[in-house]
Amino acid sequence: MKQKQKKYHNDSLLQDILHLGLKIFLITLCFVLVFIFIFGVFRNNELSMKPSIVGGDLVIYYRFDKNYVASDAVVVKYQGKFITSRVMAVAGDTVDISENGLIINGALQQEPEIRSATNLFSNKVKFPLTLGEGQVFLLGDNRANATDSRIFGPVNCSATYGKVITLLRRRNI
Repeated sequence: MKQKQKKYHNDSLLQDILHLGLKIFLITLCFVLVFIFIFGVFRNNELSMKPSIVGGDLVIYYRFDKNYVASDAVVVKYQGKFITSRVMAVAGDTVDISENGLIINGALQQEPEIRSATNLFSNKVKFPLTLGEGQVFLLGDNRANATDSRIFGPVNCSATYGKVITLLRRRNI
């Protein structure tokens, strides 16, 4: 009789361990699928958004919300690298950069959090420019070292990867 109880106890323990392993596997699979299809994560190595987003930060972004408004931080890919930039203008807005700074729809923008002047980078993008349907104009917070729409022009919202929702400060750990 004790032999049967011991065998039953061992089978029950084995079943419990298998069920636990299956649950852990399914939870891990769900977590991985969420971060593959709904959210994205990458390690920032650019200086474009310093001090808001610095080197070593993990950037988590939401892939499905592409109805951007001015001041949203978004993720784009340029020359094979993920970069973050801030939306400064949306479809229908007119953007100009002069010696006075950034002008959107005829109004000089007051940007107290930006520490350097907004200057032109290249002659590829001609100003003033009016954004077409589904386009955004991006600028990095670190204007002197940013890779942004001054270099690659307006960006189609469909070409963005998503809106930044949070950061994890890693400090190069």
